[in-house]
Amino acid sequence: MAKTARQPWLKRHLPKSLFGRALLIIMLPIALMQIIVAYIFFEAHWQTVTASLSNSVAADISVAHELYQQSPSAERATRLDAMLRPTMQLSIKLDPNDVFPTATRKAFFSSLDRTLRKALEQNISAPFWFDTTRYPHHIDIRILVDEGILHFFVPRERVFAPTGYIFLFWLIMTTILLSFVSILFILNQVRPIAKLANAAEDFGKGRGIGKYKPSGATEVRQAGRAFLEMRERILRHVQHRTAFLAGVSHDLRTPLTRLKLHLSLTDEGKETAAAQRDVKDMELMLDSYLDFARDTSEEDMQSADLGTLLTDLVATQADPKPVLTTQGDLTINMRSLTMKRALSNLISNAKSYSANIEITLTGQTNALTLTIDDDGPGIEKSEREDALKPFSKLDTARNQNRKGVGLGLSIANDIIQAHGGTLQLLDSPQKGLRCQITLPK
Repeated sequence: MAKTARQPWLKRHLPKSLFGRALLIIMLPIALMQIIVAYIFFEAHWQTVTASLSNSVAADISVAHELYQQSPSAERATRLDAMLRPTMQLSIKLDPNDVFPTATRKAFFSSLDRTLRKALEQNISAPFWFDTTRYPHHIDIRILVDEGILHFFVPRERVFAPTGYIFLFWLIMTTILLSFVSILFILNQVRPIAKLANAAEDFGKGRGIGKYKPSGATEVRQAGRAFLEMRERILRHVQHRTAFLAGVSHDLRTPLTRLKLHLSLTDEGKETAAAQRDVKDMELMLDSYLDFARDTSEEDMQSADLGTLLTDLVATQADPKPVLTTQGDLTINMRSLTMKRALSNLISNAKSYSANIEITLTGQTNALTLTIDDDGPGIEKSEREDALKPFSKLDTARNQNRKGVGLGLSIANDIIQAHGGTLQLLDSPQKGLRCQITLPK
């Protein structure tokens, strides 16, 4: 068994839906642009301004520290605080009993801390420590002196440029706004495509498409109109086929009736009996033509229990009856009469070649699975595809019309496909043929 080629990592993680891919196409360039703009802003503007402010504050603290060192005392610190606080927004306090801290707290913007640390190292030779996270509006800077710890409190806006936060806020808000507008726009473009897909799926399952009308972009409307034209051509073809075969069958019944009447008045004999059998076979062929040509869409789709339909159908079979096993929820939308005709064809076909038939019907979440197994001669794998074609008569095929025109399996296959399902011919565990049907819910 050949191994399936593994998809590249990027392809596996890309969105699969049109909405997701369209959103990615719009939002990825916006996100990249925002990141590049933010990087350029921080590197070329904010970082430069912040470095300049930090150097200014570090220089002021260095001057204050030198002034304090000229006459180190608590009174000197108090006079410096009274002098520098009003004009330079620099508060100074001496704490002789404080312990010089060693642990540091990491700020969200660690680059700002690095800028301030670099400025302090260039201007202050004494041991220092600072914290930018403890106070929301101030920065705590401490210098170790012989008399204790010299505290400096500086307003945050003197060290860091406040425009950076404002810039980030508006950058995020514009991204959210653009994302919201993009989502609304993409949803408006995707909705007509989803309606077209639903209409095509309903038509493929033999349902009505309602009041579908092409809408959306020009290409989507063009696809919608092409779908409607294709639907009309298919319906017209089916109607022509039905009318043609029905007309032929009707025209042939009149001479057949005359032949039957003539044979009934003829003396009985071997030749008369053979002619009567031929006339009967011809009637069977005409009935098969009408069954094949009948438009299955005339009956309305309704919710019904397929298990109940199968139970009633098995009960009408001659002995030995097929063994029926059902499991799960078996309710689906279907045309009960045409579905009964398809299942009757398959069961009768199996009974023509086998006495032991097992029917299993299982309901899953989204589908029903029906298997019809027998222990007959089966059909060769190379001939199974042809067995489902109309007018196919295989030498070893299992066909409803053994003496007919080879339409039993074809009729069943058409009906199941009209319900959106599939019919497969497989090997049966009983060494015969398995007819496996999958029907969507």
